[in-house]
Amino acid sequence: MEIDLEIDKVIEEIRRKNPKKILLQFPDGLKPYSKIIYDRLKKEFPDIEIFIWLGETFGGCDIPIWLDRYGFDMIIHFGHFKFVKNEG
Repeated sequence: MEIDLEIDKVIEEIRRKNPKKILLQFPDGLKPYSKIIYDRLKKEFPDIEIFIWLGETFGGCDIPIWLDRYGFDMIIHFGHFKFVKNEG
């Protein structure tokens, strides 16, 4: 893979939170990497349901939080730039 999507950090976070159902979200420019990332995560976590969101996305402010009604424990948004969550 030509770019660093910090998959090791993603794996670490999945282990820490122990979700049962994950949604992966990618902007159009990163969608070609979605299957590579999916395969890596499925190999690491075969018992977790993992889905790829192929709908439109307009950046870190466009996370499909309404999808939580479908039982996703975790939504992982990949982007072109670092996105920092404000914990405060």
